[in-house]
Amino acid sequence: MIFALVSAASAADATPQARQDPARPAIVVLGDSLSAGYGIKIQQGWVNLLAQRLASEGYGYRVVNASVSGETTQGGLARLPRALETHKPAIVIVELGGNDGLRGLQLAASRDNLAKIIEKARSAKAQVLLVGMMIPPNYGPRYGEDFRKMFSDLAGKYSLAFVPFLLDQIALNPELMQADGIHPNSAGQPQILKNLWPELKPLLVAPGKPAS
Repeated sequence: MIFALVSAASAADATPQARQDPARPAIVVLGDSLSAGYGIKIQQGWVNLLAQRLASEGYGYRVVNASVSGETTQGGLARLPRALETHKPAIVIVELGGNDGLRGLQLAASRDNLAKIIEKARSAKAQVLLVGMMIPPNYGPRYGEDFRKMFSDLAGKYSLAFVPFLLDQIALNPELMQADGIHPNSAGQPQILKNLWPELKPLLVAPGKPAS
């Protein structure tokens, strides 16, 4: 099976909702190009679709896209304190690790970085949704399996909301992928949100109640 990976590209900014409603509790997306909207218009990306769904269903959140294409777990860890201090999020969605795998980095370091991200977010009183990735078989079955288990093991250790594979039902469908075979196109973005929503929804304060 061939899995999509992350590659270096451009960064994404906060969604319009985040800029317009700074008083609302934040959901911060700490990710890479799969969340930064590589190759598509920002408004088409799953992060903006999330902001739209939250608004349409009456949830009192703003969404901050703190994703940078090409980001590694080390880079995300370095950027996290500022994001926590600036936005004081209620929820942090951690979508990192794909570039670590693409570069064949030592998984012990990647795992440690992700653990520190989780711990820092929790210390800041944020709930964490961890998003897993997979890598192609040419990296070898052992590395691929260890990479996959890195996410599930961390989710189990910290009892996290967990999405095992962000690109489930997308990566192998050429109609939902860009020509590079790496990044989902605009048609694939709703499925990304569909993959995330069942794990995110239980973390949300119900509409009509204060989200603090």
